[in-house]
Amino acid sequence: MKWNRSLLLLLMVCVHLHAKEFVLTKMGVLNDSTKLQTAAIQKVIDEAAAEGGGEIVVPEGVFLTGALFFKSGTSLRVEAGGVIKGSDHIADYPLVPSRMEGKLLEYYAALINVKDVDGFSISGKGTINGNGEKFWKYFWQYRDSLRALKQPATNLGAHRPRLLFFWRCNNLTLQDVRLCNAGFWTTHLYQCNNVVFQNLEIYSPYKPVPAPSTDGIDLDVCSHVRISHCSISVNDDAVCIKGGKGPWADTLPENGIVDHVLIEQCRFGDSHGVLTLGSEAVHARDIVMRHCTVESTAPVLRMKRRPDTPQIFEDVKIEDVTGQARTLLTVMVWKQFFDMEDRTTPTPCRISNISFSDIQLKCSQLAEYEVTSTDEVKNFSFSHIGILAATDSIPPALMRVSTFTEVAINGIGIH
Repeated sequence: MKWNRSLLLLLMVCVHLHAKEFVLTKMGVLNDSTKLQTAAIQKVIDEAAAEGGGEIVVPEGVFLTGALFFKSGTSLRVEAGGVIKGSDHIADYPLVPSRMEGKLLEYYAALINVKDVDGFSISGKGTINGNGEKFWKYFWQYRDSLRALKQPATNLGAHRPRLLFFWRCNNLTLQDVRLCNAGFWTTHLYQCNNVVFQNLEIYSPYKPVPAPSTDGIDLDVCSHVRISHCSISVNDDAVCIKGGKGPWADTLPENGIVDHVLIEQCRFGDSHGVLTLGSEAVHARDIVMRHCTVESTAPVLRMKRRPDTPQIFEDVKIEDVTGQARTLLTVMVWKQFFDMEDRTTPTPCRISNISFSDIQLKCSQLAEYEVTSTDEVKNFSFSHIGILAATDSIPPALMRVSTFTEVAINGIGIH
């Protein structure tokens, strides 16, 4: 018998409702925000898995911990007033096999780690707090010291943990919790399918200490993802599409497509890009953002064209977006850490079927647009759009690959 998706989700809910609870404070974990309790909390997770699974419950209080590793059959609920607070010592995050910046490598574990666990969920009205300020200060000190020596500083050179990392997890649900102050990326999913993000608040600050590279949601070789009713404001990309990088990235089995992504009824504050097809993206397809509000100084859609990586961006729809942003669209050539390795021919790039409709936006300009001379770009469409902008100019190269239907900038129609 073949299960349909709705029936499968109903079954998951029923299992979740009847899961055995493992409340931290009833399992020997102290309600003490000053005491590092990684081992005690991990013991609860291990016991739950050994007993066939159950829900790890974080009650009201602050629980300080390093990296935690969840196992098959377990889930996490953080109750209102409950806080998982990350240690700010990198030694509390062991080096493990991981995935960072489009490469498989050893890197520091995240605060919450979930690998090869299907049906995992995080729920509750509580908070997972990365406690990242020490890591942010370290990053800026590291960067500035290398710049003074005229040397490049990389993200991976400043050792920091992500907040949440999921690897090969299917039927994953994150809802209601607050995710904040990540040391590095906030939520990173790699090779995950059938994922729901709902009613999340994801936050990291711009000041007084900017939180560098704290992407809200990173989708890395993932399929069938729904992000709804979330509030995201971070000091990097809000939702970022990844998948691999490098001149031969499209030939490596660990890399791949991100597709069937729906972002709807979300609110976006400050970020570097509301939806970014990123600097580590090989193939992004069938991505829809609709019914969202934006109050940001970033582009609504930012497309990073890496000249050292083969890329395909296709079938992207932005619909019913209101608010304020820097641009509706920014297409840019991105050469950060550029490396062609042994490739002597240009990496191919195809961008097609990118559409915008029913947009009301205040911004600096409609679009910024830059691609390489060998890129194949076609079928941008703009319809039913009203823009208030500091400049009404549109890049001529974008005009050549676009159609405009009932589009006005500062009240003047574009044809």
